[in-house]
Amino acid sequence: MEYKLSDIFNLQMGKTPSRNNSDYWTEGKYDWISISDLSSEKYINKTKEKITDSAIEKTNIKIIPANTVIMSFKLSIGKTAITSHDMYSNEAIMAFIDKHKVELNTDFIYYLLQSVKWNTNTAVKGKTINKSIISKTKVNIPDYQEQCKIVKVLDIVTKRLKFEQKELINLDELIKARFVEMFGDPVQNSLNKPMVKLESLGNWKSGGTPARSNPNFYNGNINWFSAGELNSLYLSKSKEKITEEAVQKSSTKLFAKGSMLIGMYDTAAFKMGILKESSCANQACANIKVNEKVNVVWLYYELQAMKEYFLNQRHGVRQKNLTLKMIKKFEIPIFDLNLQNKFANFVQQVDKSKFENIVYLNKTLSSKILSQLGDAIRD
Repeated sequence: MEYKLSDIFNLQMGKTPSRNNSDYWTEGKYDWISISDLSSEKYINKTKEKITDSAIEKTNIKIIPANTVIMSFKLSIGKTAITSHDMYSNEAIMAFIDKHKVELNTDFIYYLLQSVKWNTNTAVKGKTINKSIISKTKVNIPDYQEQCKIVKVLDIVTKRLKFEQKELINLDELIKARFVEMFGDPVQNSLNKPMVKLESLGNWKSGGTPARSNPNFYNGNINWFSAGELNSLYLSKSKEKITEEAVQKSSTKLFAKGSMLIGMYDTAAFKMGILKESSCANQACANIKVNEKVNVVWLYYELQAMKEYFLNQRHGVRQKNLTLKMIKKFEIPIFDLNLQNKFANFVQQVDKSKFENIVYLNKTLSSKILSQLGDAIRD
């Protein structure tokens, strides 16, 4: 049967007690959820921060009962979990508190909310949803016994997927081990190689953001990456896309296929990825198109190995950042191009195995969710 989410849930947003009042945070004992606490685990058992009795009494923050499904709906949309005990949250988390108008399996709702295609708005910081959109979203809820059957299948699938994800991690560790075997510790320059500045290894640029006020700049067919999306060796698809007009009439630039993006700001600093096709990026990203002295795959892993060393050189009080000028002045040990290429070929072979695993993961997850949830998922 079809329901609006507001028909079957009280939708409850959290809040953030004032950071200026230490009484709200010091020696807090009540778990307070932020988006960073939401992982791939179904149940959330603990949080990085806790609030006090004073925060609860004086800010009127509402409790989220145990066994309640929660979901992030600001900045990062759709991260979902179930509370293992009574908890609280910030304003970026929506709690789906059961009205008991229909018999619901909490685990079924957990899977269902992950699969909804939300009707998003476009704001300055990207795509968003709000309480009104969530309230009006319609879903189909099968009878309770059918919900339980679906959960049983999806739990088995999830367990298998986690095993495959561990295999991907093992392949990543294999590459790291091979790098150390061939190139030693680049921070210590343990193999005593010549040091070069990054600016000498290619052509450097930084990205830009087309004006959000111009609708002709967005929803095009050109990838436009944010620094937070630089999470893999190769980058193929961005969350947002821009138009050719945006490239021609704004500060953003079209970077070449095979060039590498490097994040510069805050928590995304020194995230990296190699472009699978010509793409753009925002101003939080630097880009290098390497010259003939460098294999870009080798450079990616060289910089990964030195990441913490470079991050320690960030500047800033409220937010620690790097700049393009700083990055260009960083020095790394350089190796013979033939050795770089040999390592890159090894990565390519391992990457084929990773790709096969990822294809399996995506196909298995999507097909199982679609087959099990069926009409419950609505566009």
